[in-house]
Amino acid sequence: MNSAAPAPARTRGRPRGNPPIRESIVSAARALFLERGYRRTTVRAVAAVAGVDPALIAYHFGSKKGLFADVMQFQCANALAVDDVLGGDPVTLPDRLIDAVTGLWENADFLQLTAQGDEAAEVIREYLERELLARLVEFLGGRDATARATAVVTILGGLIYTRYLNPLPTPAALTPSETRHILTPALRAALAPRSRTAATTKTGRQGSPTSD
Repeated sequence: MNSAAPAPARTRGRPRGNPPIRESIVSAARALFLERGYRRTTVRAVAAVAGVDPALIAYHFGSKKGLFADVMQFQCANALAVDDVLGGDPVTLPDRLIDAVTGLWENADFLQLTAQGDEAAEVIREYLERELLARLVEFLGGRDATARATAVVTILGGLIYTRYLNPLPTPAALTPSETRHILTPALRAALAPRSRTAATTKTGRQGSPTSD
């Protein structure tokens, strides 16, 4: 007679304890999105590969779209580590920003994920707005921080669009080092504090009558 206890049934909902469930789901989803694409990847397939109940995906991510967003955000955060980029010498910050973007987008897996259509484009927009722009504003500080950060993200967004998302022949043909050489002066100018004197003079000219 077999006296071995039966294997416990997998329970629904959140498991007991605190295993790295979220990370295992993201890892399984990333592999399936790369293999099958967004459309052909199902929540049930991800749950099966991760060894969890599908209800856990809804619990942690809300939906397949939310899961895909998390996969993309994880990929962005790993390659475009904002803390590392902002934490070095301020003089070479423009170089690090360019290197972080080109390093992320030259990654074959990330390029494949970005080909998933509107879902990928939405995640990229959110990352640039909520993570990079917000962190730059905080890092730069001061009255013109938002304007300076917006200028930086606009340049980087233009790089992403014209080199990767909808590549133009000339930008796409540049090497990462050539891209850095061309765009670093523009980023340096964007990061520079705005002149209060210039702003005051402009305001004065608009608000005061012109004397003869």
